[in-house]
Amino acid sequence: MKKVFLIVLVTLTSGVFAQNADKEDLEIIQGVYGKSKKELAQTYMAIPAAQADAFWKIYDEFEVERKALGTAKVAVINDYAANFANLTDESANKIAKAGLKNNLDYQKLFSKYYDKYKKAVGAINAAKIIQFENYMQTTVQSEIQNSIPFVGEIEALKTK
Repeated sequence: MKKVFLIVLVTLTSGVFAQNADKEDLEIIQGVYGKSKKELAQTYMAIPAAQADAFWKIYDEFEVERKALGTAKVAVINDYAANFANLTDESANKIAKAGLKNNLDYQKLFSKYYDKYKKAVGAINAAKIIQFENYMQTTVQSEIQNSIPFVGEIEALKTK
């Protein structure tokens, strides 16, 4: 009976994680913190008025590129959601490589924008915003990871 309950639970939650994967990163942040990401950034950064225009212009450019990476991340998660119960070596490899590439693309984006921020507001504030972005990314990643099953989790439940 316990085995059947666990299989049903995982099957039901698989639909939930597919729906969660459709959420934008910003919706996850809004849900966790009760504020938009930009509101959180404004409070945390406290950029002086003399530098604010330059900083927020760069921030908005960054967000356009970050959102594109977020869309790609959602596509990887949706691919996993559609295939996790019947993964093959080929599909697992495709999904893993796409996820690794997406993570690398985020790091490249952070590096690219660190230099832009540094020129506009100095190294301390540049480091501060990158730290903030890494924190937000980790928060989103944690929320997503908590909502999806591990590879092989269903098969392990079936054998118990």
